[in-house]
Amino acid sequence: MLKKLIEPNKIQNKQIRLVYSIVLIVCSSLLQTFVIQTFMNPCNLLSSGFTGLALLINKISQLFGMNLSTSFLILALNVPCALFCAKRISKRFTLLSCIQFSCTSLFLTIFNFQPVFDDLLLNIIFGGFLYGLVTVIALRTDGSTGGTDFIALFISDLLHKSIWNYVFLFNMTLIIIFGAMFGWKYAGYSILFQFISTKTIDNFFNRYAQVLIEVTTTNSEVVAKKYQEAFRHGMSIIEAQGAYGHQTVHLCKTVVSTYEAQEAVRIILKADPNALIYTHKIDNFYGKFYRRPIE
Repeated sequence: MLKKLIEPNKIQNKQIRLVYSIVLIVCSSLLQTFVIQTFMNPCNLLSSGFTGLALLINKISQLFGMNLSTSFLILALNVPCALFCAKRISKRFTLLSCIQFSCTSLFLTIFNFQPVFDDLLLNIIFGGFLYGLVTVIALRTDGSTGGTDFIALFISDLLHKSIWNYVFLFNMTLIIIFGAMFGWKYAGYSILFQFISTKTIDNFFNRYAQVLIEVTTTNSEVVAKKYQEAFRHGMSIIEAQGAYGHQTVHLCKTVVSTYEAQEAVRIILKADPNALIYTHKIDNFYGKFYRRPIE
């Protein structure tokens, strides 16, 4: 249900899709502000990415009698990444990402959400899950929350694999510095918080996972034609014989990204309602594979 609500790429009209994406991006900013003020600040937890770096710099500056604004630091850290990303990925991606971290910077200034739970563990669990959803919502619009999301998505598209575990290591490095300067107890809680957040992203954002689709059909030409009209993937067709009726059938095999699988099955069944379809997640894929670029 959640995935259907945050799939703007299925909307055909580009203008409507952009408006829908902007609405989702603003919602992710509002949710991020809510999590920081409701779950993280009361427990003295450090957030992830450049937002966490901004909070850490703010805390360190206070030790030296200064008070560098967290909202200002979020913008100062993210803008250079945005300029770098604009030249190498896309203007749309950069626009949505800039809206996200700019709104977060603004919302942290104008909103003041109050804590929901008194229990530390509940704050860590629910806060970590919701903070992960913040990133998922932004990424599904083909935007990001800025900072490490810029870098992670850029490198992931180059390598065709997820690097969120490396993002977690970056966040843990920030937490270690935080622990050394401000206490290990809350640094440990922050590591648990970030672990839950990272696993949430891995579970809900599967751009780099792939699925094998195997179709048994007596109408392979129509199935292959309709499939290739919708996707830029190849399809292998093997002639076979049904063991029950001894009729000639064809096995059609193709590999798609997980976010394409549901739509691929729908198109195949529309082309041949009597087709038998088997799907299986694959661990590795070697060879050329088309992945829709970030627009």
